[in-house]
Amino acid sequence: MTPGFAAFLYLVSGVLFILALRGLSHPTTSRQGNIYGMVGMGLAIVTTLTLTSAGWGGFLLIIVGIALGGGVGAYVARKIAMTAMPQLVAAFHSLVGLAAVMVAAAAIYAPSSFGIGAVGEIHAQALIEMSIGVAIGAITFTGSIIAFLKLDGRMSGKPIMLPMRHALNAGLGIAIVVLVAVLVATESHGVFWLIVILSLALGVLIIIPIGGADMPVVVSMLNSYSGWAAAGIGFTLGNLALIITGALVGSSGAILSYIMCKGMNRSFISVILGGFGGETAAAADDDIDRSVKLGSAEDAAFLMSNASKVIIVPGYGMAVAQAQHALRELADLLKEKDVEVKYAIHPVAGRMPGHMNVLLAEANVPYDEVFELEDINSEFAQADVAYVIGANDVTNPAARDDPSSPIYGMPILDVDKAKTCLFVKRSLGSGYAGIDNTLFYKDGTMMLLGDAKKMTEDIVKSID
Repeated sequence: MTPGFAAFLYLVSGVLFILALRGLSHPTTSRQGNIYGMVGMGLAIVTTLTLTSAGWGGFLLIIVGIALGGGVGAYVARKIAMTAMPQLVAAFHSLVGLAAVMVAAAAIYAPSSFGIGAVGEIHAQALIEMSIGVAIGAITFTGSIIAFLKLDGRMSGKPIMLPMRHALNAGLGIAIVVLVAVLVATESHGVFWLIVILSLALGVLIIIPIGGADMPVVVSMLNSYSGWAAAGIGFTLGNLALIITGALVGSSGAILSYIMCKGMNRSFISVILGGFGGETAAAADDDIDRSVKLGSAEDAAFLMSNASKVIIVPGYGMAVAQAQHALRELADLLKEKDVEVKYAIHPVAGRMPGHMNVLLAEANVPYDEVFELEDINSEFAQADVAYVIGANDVTNPAARDDPSSPIYGMPILDVDKAKTCLFVKRSLGSGYAGIDNTLFYKDGTMMLLGDAKKMTEDIVKSID
């Protein structure tokens, strides 16, 4: 295959990746988008394999690697629960970062294999590209591991605030830039690995101060980092497909991070400098009446059966309980009674962007019944019942009404404006942000304490 034709095929795969991103922007076209992405990736892999000059031994090693990686990926994809998807994404991001480090290491030790010069005579441009790629890759690797540990509950979701952390991070960043300049001038392997070590440390220090409530932003941010790391690999390898793919992932991840920050009324800089997510719940001696109204499945069934409009608000509690199928059954029963049913999704509901949309799609909830915050928030005032199933922080009125709250200013779903708010939760504990939800104590709220799936199933059984 000629280099010109290979470049054309890489361009075609890049177009397919763009179409994949476009398709994934809406549930109705997401399946088609996935197909475009798979075809594009398959085309890029085949094109790369036809260009290899590693001989049969090297070619066989590549095939074995693809088979092993693909087999592990297929196994994980079949076994992983949707509730664990955010931490899985974080774990996969770490692998992209590690790959960037490994490719850069291979390039500096065997530059002739990459066409960037000989040992001791690597082109300055290649050294700069390699340095940027390895720094971003190392930051992505350790940062993603910390995000995985926080999301998986193996590390506290509370922000870990080190003394003088901003000065330390800035110092590490400056040191890395200086070392890159030294590497370009000396091509020292020791300097290369020092860049790797400092970048690994910076990845840890960037993520540990970020609290649980900012985790959706962290996931999309690391997605962006992994894309830029892949682009760096592409420049080192001289591979057009990797450059295109990395740029697409990096830019789309950055845009998604911006959207997430906007959905939380947070700035990207404030998230990076250490987000909220581990605050102590509000004190019990404030002006709020802490008594709650407890209800049963029978109470909820009566209220919803006699309603004209019900808005369902799913959250992470629904995901943990795997209650989406029971929720769909409940909605179908209500529609049979001529009750209007809609679903309201907050931009940061769950642990990653689109988490709730995927779960509802899994239960075959009609796409035209699912609405984003800005499209449905005004309808809560006309709703008879808001059925909140595990969505805690994104329904907290303190974000709207209490200037002293750490989440003040974050757009929320105005479920408290419905005539009755039925709130399904295991306990009265705070959500992932660690902040007490004043919605629990409002007059129009009825708490349905228990497992989200069982409670929803009991409501279904109680509906005549």
